Amino acid sequence: MTQLAQALQQVRDKLAAAALAAGRPPQDVQLLAVSKTFPADAIREVYAAGQRAFGENYVQELQTKCAELADLDIEWHFIGPLQSNKSRTVAELAHWVHSVDRLKIAERLSAQRPAAMPALNVCVQVNVSGEDSKSGCAPQEAPALLRAVATLPGLRLRGLMCIPEPSPDPAVLAARFGVLRQLQQQMAAEGMVLDTLSMGMSADMAQAVAAGSSMVRVGTAIFGARHYPA
Repeated sequence: MTQLAQALQQVRDKLAAAALAAGRPPQDVQLLAVSKTFPADAIREVYAAGQRAFGENYVQELQTKCAELADLDIEWHFIGPLQSNKSRTVAELAHWVHSVDRLKIAERLSAQRPAAMPALNVCVQVNVSGEDSKSGCAPQEAPALLRAVATLPGLRLRGLMCIPEPSPDPAVLAARFGVLRQLQQQMAAEGMVLDTLSMGMSADMAQAVAAGSSMVRVGTAIFGARHYPA
């Protein structure tokens, strides 16, 4: 077993243990391998170990890797901030977009999704920490945005995503993740089914699973430390 395959298995084991500790079936939590900044060869290696869903933050990198790995049946998730002028590329390549934070982006993705392709799975990103540096709509704005996105053709609204600020305090993380869970329940009371809570990363995956995450985005724990170009 390769080093990357071992790391992938360790993450899967941790997620399964976190799910069981939370009284949840392990299969209720999906793993998204975040491959941003890592080369196509590393993705091939993790794919060979059984991983199929990969997340990218940058449009150009997504485009390049889709071409380099076109022979693999990868499920591509776009999880980074999305600018209007780059939405077409994502609409044409991605299977999921986690970072819809305003109606304009959702409308562009809807209009630009090729009719021959299945509906694009989308999540609304919520800024649960109130940080100016973080993308995402304010929690109080999320219900209206969700209702609007749900009506757009070519899109399939799946749920909510967040990136809370790092904290060593489990209570702080639980409160941040709880914002998404509360929104999910609020919308369910209106009859809107949101089956995905995209929350949790390498450092806080156990807390996210305990809070109800259904998709955890893990990069460093699988691929190692990132080396950004100078």
